[in-house]
Amino acid sequence: MRIDLRRAAALLAGLWAGGILCIAAIGAPASFAIAPRDIAGQVAGQMFAREAYLSLGAALILLMAIRRRTRGDVEVGKGSVMSANMLLVLGALFCTVLGYFALQPMMAAAKEGQGALSFGALHGVSAVFFVLKGLLILALAWRLSAA
Repeated sequence: MRIDLRRAAALLAGLWAGGILCIAAIGAPASFAIAPRDIAGQVAGQMFAREAYLSLGAALILLMAIRRRTRGDVEVGKGSVMSANMLLVLGALFCTVLGYFALQPMMAAAKEGQGALSFGALHGVSAVFFVLKGLLILALAWRLSAA
């Protein structure tokens, strides 16, 4: 049985986008609707932490799949290694690394009154990166399913 790499990549991108949408539209708002603010923040923090690590894994798998798929095109002089799909995955990976792994320690410090920026400002920047990542992955899923 041979796996169609394009379809598998499209499925992974769709699942990744769906996970991001579920956390943003269902998980985080639901936790704040039923739990005290500090507990809801901890629940949301756990969801975002797990999503960040899953995003790293999904991005690595998609980078390898897209690289393998474009390698043949590049060898015959058609296309580039740095395709639009590759840029979308790299953009999402950048959003994950900066939006979670760089900002999360700064947000924890801001909660304790340390750092130059407030928790609210850092939370806003983190939210922008999360939304941007979702849009990049939605675009990737659309491109991979249409190809």
